[in-house]
Amino acid sequence: MQNKNFNFTYLLFLALVSAMGGFLFGYDWVVIGGAKPFYELYFDITELPSLQGWAMSSALVGCVLGAVLSGMVADKYGRKKPLLLAAFLFTVSAFGTGYVDNFTPFILYRLVGGLGIGLASTLSPMYIAEIAPAKYRGQFVAINQLTIVVGILAAQIANYAIAEPIPDSFGNQEILNSWNGQWGWRWMFWGELIPAILFFMLMFSVPESPRFLAKIQDKNKATDVLSKIGGNKYAVEEYASMEATLKKDTGRMKLSELTKPSILPILIIGVVLAFFQQWCGINIIFNYAQEIFTAAGYSVGDMLFNIIITGSVNLIFTFVAMRTVDSWGRRKLMLFGAIGLAVVYAILGGAYYFEFNGWPVLLLVIVAIAIYAMSLAPITWVVLSEIFPNRLRGVAMSIATFSLWVASFILTFTFPILNDLLGAYGTFWVYSGICVLGYFFIRNKLPETKGKSLEEIEMELNDLK
Repeated sequence: MQNKNFNFTYLLFLALVSAMGGFLFGYDWVVIGGAKPFYELYFDITELPSLQGWAMSSALVGCVLGAVLSGMVADKYGRKKPLLLAAFLFTVSAFGTGYVDNFTPFILYRLVGGLGIGLASTLSPMYIAEIAPAKYRGQFVAINQLTIVVGILAAQIANYAIAEPIPDSFGNQEILNSWNGQWGWRWMFWGELIPAILFFMLMFSVPESPRFLAKIQDKNKATDVLSKIGGNKYAVEEYASMEATLKKDTGRMKLSELTKPSILPILIIGVVLAFFQQWCGINIIFNYAQEIFTAAGYSVGDMLFNIIITGSVNLIFTFVAMRTVDSWGRRKLMLFGAIGLAVVYAILGGAYYFEFNGWPVLLLVIVAIAIYAMSLAPITWVVLSEIFPNRLRGVAMSIATFSLWVASFILTFTFPILNDLLGAYGTFWVYSGICVLGYFFIRNKLPETKGKSLEEIEMELNDLK
C-alpha cells in the first residue's frame, strides 16, 4: 500500500483527539507534585506522613478502578463512549479538587480524576492502535505518549507560572498565608478545565473504532471508517482480515479464555511489561520531585524550575521515540531503556552516597528521563495496544493497565519507606537492579511486532506455546 493512499490528515485528527486523554492523564498525574508544598500546609498534613502519602497516591486507587472497568466497558460499549466518560470525569475532578476547603473531599475528587486516568490510559492507545495502518501504528500510538508528556510539561509550566516567588526566609506559616498557600494550588488544578472540556466536545466528532465495529458485525460503519482512512481497497482488505480473526470467536467471551495456553503467555508478557514500566522507578522523579531535588540541595523555588527542565527533556526525547519506534523496533528500544536506566540509576545512587549535590544530580536525572522518554514510556503502551487478540483486546488491555496502576501505587507508596530505610542512594540502587531484571525478561520473552498488522501479530502470537 502506497503512503499516498492513506488520509494522514484524518488519521492525525483522530489520533490527536483521542490522545487528549493522554494529555489530561499527564497533566492530572503531575500537577499535584507542584501543588504539594502548598496544599499540605493548607490541609495541615505536613506532620502526617500517612495522609501525605494518601494525598499523593489516592488518584492511583481511582486509576486501578478505571483500568478494571475499562476492559468491560470497551468490549461492551466500544472505545468512544468510555473516552467521553473519561473526559467528563477529568472535568469534574479538575473543578472539584481546586474548589474544596477540606481534605476528605479533596481526596474524593482526586479519586474521580484517577478514574478518568484509568479509563483514558487504557482506551486512548487502544483506539489509536485500532485505527492506524500497520506500517505507521507505532508512530501513531506514540502520539498518545507524546500528549502525556506534553500534559506533564504543561502542568509543570503551569505550576511554575502560577506559583509566586518564595523568599528563602519564608517559613511554613508565611507560605501558608501567601497567595500560593491560599489560591495558587487551586489554580494549578483548575488549569486542567480547559483541555478537559475541549476533549469532551471533540470526542463527539470521532467515529467508533473500526475493529470494535467489526467485532459487533457492523460492516457498513466499519468499512466506512476504513475507507476514510485508506480508500475502498484498503477497507475491503482490512475488514476481511478482521473477519478472519473473529470468525472462530463466536458467542460470548469468557474470562477463562485468558488462561488458554495460546493466550496466557501473551497476557503475562503484557502484565510484566506494565509492572516494569512503573517499577523502573522514573515516575518517582515526577511524583516526589520535592524530595528528590531537596535531597540534592535545591530549594522549593529551584525545584519548580528544575521539573520544567526535566519535563522539556521528556518531551524532546518522546519525539525521538516517535522517529525510531517503527524503524528500530519495539524490542530494541525496550532493551536500550532497561539497561540504560540500570546504569544511570547505579551512578545516581553513587552520587547520593558520596553526597554530590546540585547539578550532577540534575544532570543524571535528565539523562534518566531522556532514556525513559525514548524507550519504556512510549513503547510499553505501543506493545500493550498491539499484542492482544482483537476479541480479547479490551479485557486483556484492561488487565495490563490494571497491573500498571497497581505497580504505580506500590511504587509511590513504598518510595518514602525505601527512602527512609535505605536512603536515596540505596533506593536508586534497588531500581537499578529491577531494570537489570527487566532487561533479561524483555530479551528472552518479547517478540518484535513492528510493521505487522494487529491480525498478523495475533496469528503469530497465538502460535506461542
